[in-house]
Amino acid sequence: MLFNSFHYIAFFLTVLLAIDTIRKGSLQHVLLLVASYYFYWASSSFHLLLLVYSSYLDFYCGRAIYRADSAGRRRLYLCLSLVGNLGVLAYFKYTNFAISTAVLGLEALGWRPNVGTLEIFLPIGISFFTFQSMSYSLDIYFGRFKPVDSLKEFALYVAFFPQLVAGPIVRAREFLPQLVTPVRLNWENLKFGSTLILYGLVKKVCIADNLSGLVQGTFYGEPTHDTLIVFLGIVAFAVQIYCDFSGYTDIAIGSARVLGFRFPDNFAHPYFSRNITEFWRRWHISLSSWLRDYLYIPLGGSRRGKRRQVISLMITMLLGGLWHGAAWHFVIWGGFHGVLLVVHKYLLAERRFLTHRLWTPMKILFTFYLTLIAWLIFIIADMSQLAFYIQKILFLDFQTAGLAALWAARPFELILLGCFFAAHLVSYKVNHLSETFAGFRPVVWTAGASASLVLLYLLAPGQQSFIYFQF
Repeated sequence: MLFNSFHYIAFFLTVLLAIDTIRKGSLQHVLLLVASYYFYWASSSFHLLLLVYSSYLDFYCGRAIYRADSAGRRRLYLCLSLVGNLGVLAYFKYTNFAISTAVLGLEALGWRPNVGTLEIFLPIGISFFTFQSMSYSLDIYFGRFKPVDSLKEFALYVAFFPQLVAGPIVRAREFLPQLVTPVRLNWENLKFGSTLILYGLVKKVCIADNLSGLVQGTFYGEPTHDTLIVFLGIVAFAVQIYCDFSGYTDIAIGSARVLGFRFPDNFAHPYFSRNITEFWRRWHISLSSWLRDYLYIPLGGSRRGKRRQVISLMITMLLGGLWHGAAWHFVIWGGFHGVLLVVHKYLLAERRFLTHRLWTPMKILFTFYLTLIAWLIFIIADMSQLAFYIQKILFLDFQTAGLAALWAARPFELILLGCFFAAHLVSYKVNHLSETFAGFRPVVWTAGASASLVLLYLLAPGQQSFIYFQF
């Protein structure tokens, strides 16, 4: 079920009406759990059983970890949770990748096995709800959280529909305490949540979906030798994936807020980062903090010397790349970011230069340029084409013969790019723009919301799925 569909609108309004009718908190939790299971069933059919499986597994593993009378038993139950979750994720997401990689390795050795890939349907959102469920067992193991007594409440935490399919990845200690009080709909939550929903829909429908044609035309057709077109194409993809993913999380956070639940932010203007370390503090915050807390720090982090930190950082980023997709270009993308982080931490961060604020715009532009190179790796799976496009971006030979044709064919997309950066600059300069808008008087807010609906009607190019659904 897509957020940008009338199906979701009807579903969400039905949930709101039912919640407002039911006053008892325990019955509200049952209703939200049933609604969440329906939401996932409408998206992924019988794979709903995997969601139920993860809930049962980590609920009882978490309880067993907490009650264990020895460190060995605690590790045993934690391993059961990790193997149970990661095993399912590995089967559905990485089996065919492993088969293809093994076949390529054997062919390199001169043996050509007649082995094909399996027909495995990737359940939507499995990477997200697996990590979210697994963090509960990990938090109990590390002593950060005590297990809850209610399987129903824990199942709701894992399956809660706003963030189920593509995040943000919410921790148990952030969500479960909010179930103590019954859901009460109020005007402030409704106005702020609706503002975020509209904000996210505009980013997704009006910007991301309209830029998909420019991206597809640049990177999925005949390779262009026009450097400026390649550059505009990858800038368009950077904007597309940001608006698509942050648009989803805005709708998710807004939907939860209407119901009275508060989720952490997942994006903080990442394209205004002054270095690559700051970028990862601003981009997909819930995943980067998850990898930091449950992978980077347990591997040693910065506590065991520089060499160990470099190893921990590279392993974390390589696995973070693999989390995004079962393909080598995702692993390379993660490794590239890992190298950039290492370079920043050890070659730049310890040297104090270019510290004056006048250098800030140059730092932002250079960091954005590095992320563009990374997005090329992210979007292009073919290694020969990837090398061609990276050469174009690195050496900038300024061939612009096709620019006039591009303008003639896609003037709206190019204007849209300029409008995005202008609006993005305003939202960066005005702190908490969505909160500011939500705080306007009802008449002003209604006018702004109506304008957003008109934009959605006029600029919608047709319903498109969210990019991160494939992860």
